[in-house]
Amino acid sequence: MGMLSFQKPPVESLRRFVAGQAAHDFSYPAVGATATTTPAGFDVDRTRIELGAGESVFHSAKAALKRWEQFRLGWVEVWSPETPLEPGQVVAIMGWTLGFWWLNSCRIIYTVDEQGPITKFGFAYGTLPGHVESGEERFLIEWDQATDKVWYDILAFSRPNHFLTRLGYPLVRRSQKRFGRDSAASMFRAVNSASPLPEVCQSTG
Repeated sequence: MGMLSFQKPPVESLRRFVAGQAAHDFSYPAVGATATTTPAGFDVDRTRIELGAGESVFHSAKAALKRWEQFRLGWVEVWSPETPLEPGQVVAIMGWTLGFWWLNSCRIIYTVDEQGPITKFGFAYGTLPGHVESGEERFLIEWDQATDKVWYDILAFSRPNHFLTRLGYPLVRRSQKRFGRDSAASMFRAVNSASPLPEVCQSTG
């Protein structure tokens, strides 16, 4: 299960946590389903925002994703942000809520790097036993060359994996929606420092 702490975990604790979680398998059966069809029995969330237009915006967004900018939110962080986007890499996700730091673990499952009418770059990770949720999340940059628009898209499916997340599930769901909005805003700011934030589109399946 995920770890809770009153204080932000120090680097050495994070290093031990990630090393320990690397020995475990995923905590849900439908590994890789964000690339095909999301499974039954999970809450499904999608967040989408237009980042701008053109090849330069696409490459800026791609670089931002590689730096894990989508997690530079203040109340959510990833460790380590130097982790390369490669299958098998394990990261710790820290979230601050209800007076606690919630420490969770995920492993990258697959990456996306496609050329075509819609050029795509991204990755998906899935939860390990050291996570208060179980499920998967995909982060994707898309450049639609027919319209020249560049989009940031999050697709996630999840369900509780800790008695506290089951107990406070309405709050968990609000936090998940907030993460989607804040992540979209962070990616937009990473490539558009002076532009006003456009509408963030969110849906639940």
